[in-house]
Amino acid sequence: MKGIAYVKKMIKRMDQDDVGGLAAQLAYFFLLSLFPLLLVLISLLPYLPISEDDLLTLFRNFAPSSSMALIEENINQVMQANTKLLSFGIIATIWSASNGLNAIVRAFNRAYKVEETRNFFAARGMSILLTLAMIFVFVVALLLPVFGKQLGVFLFSSFGLSEEFLQIWNALRWFVSGVVLVIVFIMLYWLAPNKKLKCLHIAPGAFFATGGWIVVSLAFSYYVDHFGGYTTTYGSLGGIIVLMIWFYLTGIIIIIGGEINALSSERKHPTC
Repeated sequence: MKGIAYVKKMIKRMDQDDVGGLAAQLAYFFLLSLFPLLLVLISLLPYLPISEDDLLTLFRNFAPSSSMALIEENINQVMQANTKLLSFGIIATIWSASNGLNAIVRAFNRAYKVEETRNFFAARGMSILLTLAMIFVFVVALLLPVFGKQLGVFLFSSFGLSEEFLQIWNALRWFVSGVVLVIVFIMLYWLAPNKKLKCLHIAPGAFFATGGWIVVSLAFSYYVDHFGGYTTTYGSLGGIIVLMIWFYLTGIIIIIGGEINALSSERKHPTC
């Protein structure tokens, strides 16, 4: 009965906090932020031992194929432009990418039922810092598979390990993407709300958001690739519609994770 009561209370909170409406706002800001964020990451590629395809692979694992085609096409068009201009515009792109995180801050504040008392520059500065932190995490996630492969080859050749070990090692390296998601969500749920929280109180939402987002993304991608007729219905806009729906589902998962943490915080009354 406790589980049923918890679900009922969570549904009530979702209705009161207008999770669906907030998720729609997040989907809009995610769409505006996606390409600037990718441009920032791609601008860093010449200084890193990774390729553009390595970067897009992070998204390709979860995004529907029609959306990835749209993303790759737009990235290629922009990269054909003046690369020096892209470098000078990096500050503007980070500012634009922080809009999505700024929307998440507002959603979490509503979940915790707190007002945003931080001034505009403090709140926006935190969003920019979170954006930079996530860029760093994404870069680390890209570097680990690259160097992880080299490390596996070294172990395989130096210690005479079996070829099966190398295959298992190569497969395990891609679990890094799941670890990266956990880290990103922990950062969001800890720093974004205008409320001091204990690390343990944000763990449930972070793990729910990680698992929920992976499952929903893979399920939605499978549905779109095998059953969805968005291209037939919307024509050339089909890729954008699929991307917006994916972002909408992502927003719902993220906000529900925040609601889970907020409910946990209310029950435990953290003091710091």
